[in-house]
Amino acid sequence: MSRAAMRAALIACLLCALPGAHAAEAVEVCFNYGCASRVQVELADDGLAGVAAVLAAAADAEAERGAIARAVGMMQRLAARETPIAADRGGNFLDDDVAGRMDCIDHSTTTTHFLELMAARGWLRFHRVLPAERRAPWLVLQHFSAVIEETDAPPLRAPVAAAPAVVVPDYVAPMLALCDCGEVLADVAPVVPARLEPEREVSQNPGARFAVDSWFVDHGEPAVVLPLADWLNGEGPNVQ
Repeated sequence: MSRAAMRAALIACLLCALPGAHAAEAVEVCFNYGCASRVQVELADDGLAGVAAVLAAAADAEAERGAIARAVGMMQRLAARETPIAADRGGNFLDDDVAGRMDCIDHSTTTTHFLELMAARGWLRFHRVLPAERRAPWLVLQHFSAVIEETDAPPLRAPVAAAPAVVVPDYVAPMLALCDCGEVLADVAPVVPARLEPEREVSQNPGARFAVDSWFVDHGEPAVVLPLADWLNGEGPNVQ
């Protein structure tokens, strides 16, 4: 192997070892009802940068659920570059027989894949991904959704010590002016106050589960996130 080739291989290995460095990832997107069509979509880092930024801005579990809702819509738009899913509309009737339409099976499967990518990259700090859930008050009305579970909040970082501050007693300056000595400087004691990290609201509901249902909305819009118990009880936007 030439010296130039060896240098290029070494640089590639170093880039792969850098935190957050990833090659384009293939994510399966399915559509046309019941996952009749399946496409491996390549999502490169430049396209996912916005998704990562939205999730990184979440300071607690509640904010992260809102960020997840937005991130799912963003990843749908990225996937639409290689699939016809931009034609999808909320529910099943508004896009009937259109190529790229998605029913709840398509949505729950694809959204779960999106969430798994977020988790694999460490972007989910307050939730973990669970298998999709099914609700079926009547067999013909069964419905599926992706699911997340709230976890314990990440630990707060330890206090950070600020630079030493010096407290100078009032009498030091006049004493130094009256004498030619420095003994009084012994009374000048450094004080090191602790500077705490900004307070963050800690998760109060670890173990709570939430449906992440993108079937309710048009393509690219934020998914609907609501408590799983409510979703299982039939809650959610009234779409058909």
